[in-house]
Amino acid sequence: MDNGESFQVVVGLDGSDGSRAALGWAVSEARLRRGKVRAVTAWQPPAVTAGMEGLIWDPASFEAAAKNEQTRVLKRVPAEDVPISRLLVQGSPAAVLLDASKDADLLVVGSRGLGGFSGLLLGSVSTHLIHHAVCPVLVVRPRQGSAA
Repeated sequence: MDNGESFQVVVGLDGSDGSRAALGWAVSEARLRRGKVRAVTAWQPPAVTAGMEGLIWDPASFEAAAKNEQTRVLKRVPAEDVPISRLLVQGSPAAVLLDASKDADLLVVGSRGLGGFSGLLLGSVSTHLIHHAVCPVLVVRPRQGSAA
């Protein structure tokens, strides 16, 4: 990593304000280090709970929705000079991001995703990543009052 060209930033995208802020930060860091970004989106059909057994979940529709959201978010960040690869994986966000960041130099995530309790300082995914990732983790909070 002498000249920074192999520097890789993995960023988790779920469409939340936090993940959009994380993407902006990841692109800026990769630009400074002449590196690259790997945008990772995890998706999974909802768990079946009591009373929902008769519903039919089409995994392809959840994957398509995740891909569309990833594309929408990536189009909003100016990154013409930064190589960005995309990864869309079925699975839990924490597990997918841990796996995707095994060879990364930095993992960047938003402080809060789309699920859970909005009053918490950190979400369950970002907390899990801080404790289990093999590379440094940066947790980005969106600016208050702005959609990142």
